[in-house]
Amino acid sequence: MTAATVESMLTPAGRFAPSPSGDLHIGNVRTGILAYLWAVTTSRAFRWRDEDLDRVQEGAADRQLAQFRALGVTIDGPVVQQSTRTGLYEAACERLEARGLVYECYCSRRDILAAPSAPHAPPGAYPGTCRDLTDSAREAARDRLHASGRAPALRLAADARDCSIEDVLLGTVTAHVDDLVLRRGDGVWAYNLAVVVDDGDMGIDQVVRGDDLASSAPRQAHLARLLGLPVPEYVHVPLVLSPTGARLAKRDGAVTISQLAQHDFDLWRWMGESLGFGPWTSLEDAVAGFDPAGMTRDAAVFDAPPISDGA
Repeated sequence: MTAATVESMLTPAGRFAPSPSGDLHIGNVRTGILAYLWAVTTSRAFRWRDEDLDRVQEGAADRQLAQFRALGVTIDGPVVQQSTRTGLYEAACERLEARGLVYECYCSRRDILAAPSAPHAPPGAYPGTCRDLTDSAREAARDRLHASGRAPALRLAADARDCSIEDVLLGTVTAHVDDLVLRRGDGVWAYNLAVVVDDGDMGIDQVVRGDDLASSAPRQAHLARLLGLPVPEYVHVPLVLSPTGARLAKRDGAVTISQLAQHDFDLWRWMGESLGFGPWTSLEDAVAGFDPAGMTRDAAVFDAPPISDGA
């Protein structure tokens, strides 16, 4: 049991868990603020986790946290870095392995895309190619992989099923759960395992995040149940899109907080209006005016100003 676990036993909690791959754009910031608002208005603590197992830009994690603190957000408990918690992921994988639920996978992405899909499975779902190999076939596949300088991934034997969760905004969300990766071939622990283990360890019982991740929730809930962890309440909120209807990206112009500050952008006003509440003036105003029942269910469209020279 970690220190985070001991503390989390005292109070339920929500969280924001950005990847420190660069500066957050305004859509990320809006989602993080919504996670905070949802937590504090439901009497939950608000925790912060750096999902830094992959794609880390030096200094990005510190900048992300500093921006939220500058907006008035208070973080409860220590900031958690996934990169320091690999022992927890390994222990969880070993628990699954002891139940016969883990196997090595020797497939490349090309192999998976070329393989016939299981009935009713979405395109790209893993068809279970390596699950039932004989010992001799497994040894031969392992030797071929090692000869090419690669290592096998570890997958969960999920028994290919459809699973459902109840989302506060979306209602019932059902998705196919294939044999998801637990540890990649390069040795990095996979997102789905890490996020489930971390949420359980940190006492997270409310997950607020973008609705582009809604289809991941059933597989994470299934994995949580296998690990004996509680399934959190899911709230998948609408995204911020570019005028073309695509997910907002840095190529769309000035989209980070520091870039928008050069244009005298009123973040709180835009945030309140984009969520259907009318203009806000501060975080305190947002807390006072936040009502989940009154929040728009539609994506926000953000027409970013051009990036200023030197930004």
